[in-house]
Amino acid sequence: QVQPVESGGGSVQAGGSLRLSCAHSVDPGRGKCIGWFRQAPGKRREAVGGIFIGDNKIHYSDSVKGRFTISQDSAKRTVYLQMNNLKPEDTAMYYCAAGTYVADALYEGEYSVWGQGTQVTVSS
Repeated sequence: QVQPVESGGGSVQAGGSLRLSCAHSVDPGRGKCIGWFRQAPGKRREAVGGIFIGDNKIHYSDSVKGRFTISQDSAKRTVYLQMNNLKPEDTAMYYCAAGTYVADALYEGEYSVWGQGTQVTVSS
């Protein structure tokens, strides 16, 4: 698989919004999934959410439910992460990852190809 490419990171104030994009090469199909993960300095990488490309089922981690929204443009093979009401604790490097046999969209071990990441910084 081709490495997915993230874009859209930046610096915002608390309460602001950002939209990240993940350009990928995953064909629709059972188990095909694009996941979003993040890693803050000194912390373990954690799941943000994931979308199954074929049936558009989306899963979110509890920490972002209600604030973040994942969507896709199938024609562009792009997955988006809309982040609203950002908080300083959302500051992290955000990664998208592609998996072809994913059962649990929030488990990073099921993703085989990772992007380079895009930095999101939220100031108070």
